[in-house]
Amino acid sequence: MKVMAIGTLKPLTPEQKKMYLPNEVPATLQIYLDGKMEQFWLRDNDAGVIFLMTVDTVEEADALLKALPLGQANLMTFDLMPIGPLSPLGMLIK
Repeated sequence: MKVMAIGTLKPLTPEQKKMYLPNEVPATLQIYLDGKMEQFWLRDNDAGVIFLMTVDTVEEADALLKALPLGQANLMTFDLMPIGPLSPLGMLIK
């Protein structure tokens, strides 16, 4: 299943950036390399991120994201939305 994960980042102090970001990037890359994340974007004004994930369940996406360093520190929260093909498009093929 596809899940759109919209992350909201709490404002980080310079110390928090130094502490968390060097670990956040490789941890996120590992999720991508594991085939659980297809695409990723940065939201405007460093408000957070948007990930397109391929997972078995929304709960799996939630667990993966909460395991990231910023998730563990409760500095980034995610709204998770299961998504799929636009089903009414099938009506056009008749």
